[in-house]
Amino acid sequence: MSDNLPAIVEDPTTDKPQPIVLPTQMQLRRILGIRDLALFIIGGVIGSGIFLVPSSVLRAVGNSVPLALTIWLAGGLLSLVGALTYGELSAMKPHVGGLYVYIRDCFGPFLAFLFGWTMFFVISSGSIAALAVAFSDYLGDLIPISAGVGKLVSALVIVAIAAINVRGTRHSADLQNITTVIKVLAILLMAAILLWFGKNPILAHIGASSTRRVGSLISGFGAAMISVLWAYEGWQYATYAAGETINPKRTFPLSSLIGSLALIGIYVFANLGYLAALGPDGVAKSNRVAVSALATVINPSVAKLVTITILISIVGAANSTVLGAPRVFLAMARDGLFFKRLSEVHPRFGTPAFAIIGLATWAMLLATSGTFEQLLTYVVFVGWAFYALAAASIFIYRRRGPDDARGYRVPLYPFTPIIFIVAAVALVVDTIATQPLRAAVGVGIVVLGAPAYAFWRRTAKLARREDSEHG
Repeated sequence: MSDNLPAIVEDPTTDKPQPIVLPTQMQLRRILGIRDLALFIIGGVIGSGIFLVPSSVLRAVGNSVPLALTIWLAGGLLSLVGALTYGELSAMKPHVGGLYVYIRDCFGPFLAFLFGWTMFFVISSGSIAALAVAFSDYLGDLIPISAGVGKLVSALVIVAIAAINVRGTRHSADLQNITTVIKVLAILLMAAILLWFGKNPILAHIGASSTRRVGSLISGFGAAMISVLWAYEGWQYATYAAGETINPKRTFPLSSLIGSLALIGIYVFANLGYLAALGPDGVAKSNRVAVSALATVINPSVAKLVTITILISIVGAANSTVLGAPRVFLAMARDGLFFKRLSEVHPRFGTPAFAIIGLATWAMLLATSGTFEQLLTYVVFVGWAFYALAAASIFIYRRRGPDDARGYRVPLYPFTPIIFIVAAVALVVDTIATQPLRAAVGVGIVVLGAPAYAFWRRTAKLARREDSEHG
């Protein structure tokens, strides 16, 4: 077993995880640099959120522009402290699987398995399905397509992205880079046009106060923050490709900082553009704020360019998930805790081809059946519990090896990881408190992974016992 991905299973005579020796396996190649990872983070985060979410954020805070902008900044800063925390973990443990590896090492294989299980069957596959369906929906704005054709388009989008990712990590990284550059330039150009031609005085709105009561604003702040964090969702996927990163001790911290700061700037700039074009009331009333803003300031026909940008953005966001998530499933399989075939790296392309195909196949089933929406609604908040758990592993790693060479240490430790953990836990607690039924169903779906874990753990024990008897 290589140092790139240590395998852990349960010893048949003890409950403690023990390393196992597996036949020599082909490893993933380190080919991702700072530019690739920074664009991976930016492109993975920017999907359709920035084109839709600003209206719900404003409505939640009573159309208060200062509060709305504060929430966009706060959400970005929370993502930044999370990315900086994961930057130290990725620099210290540059293994394929990222968060899965940290949770496994520090909190045991069971919780790590539940994380990977939830990613495969709901979070990653559901996100890909949601993006593919959104692609066909937005394509319908440009050309008329039936519901059946829409499902076919969604499936073909997933197939095409999976094929590129199977073909090579360099190919998928190049696709990510190209789509990210295009959509970032398009968003910046759109915001600049809206600011230039918009008639609404932004400074006056920024200085205005909300007329809503304090209690109502606090409640709205929480709802708005959830929307904003959804718009910032995706930066953690870069950690899954840590085993394919060149010089991770330098690459991860720099790319995390660059990507996170760029996202904050892009999102705030876009919001200012929307406000200049529509004003707070106009933004709050629009379900497709980017389209409405351009249609108001320039011409409705120009708004179709936004649709094209969103289509490109969706492809980039889906590609980032396919580029990152299968590495978790490969790590699980090599630990003996998932389908064995997913542990293989393609001998020619050097990619986790079977893990990619498995994820894409399940995502297509969710997309064509329409079940992804219900699953994501129940489970997506659970992801933040795992994100907090992964961040908390930094304290355990530091306690175990205080003098270990890391190459990078998160600034303002321990406050940086604590801020992220507290925010993530608060998001989970808020969901449980305000939507207890939804939270219970979500937790139930995650816990369904327990029997599967018991099955794979038993299988791994038997395999180890047979190897020892024949060894």
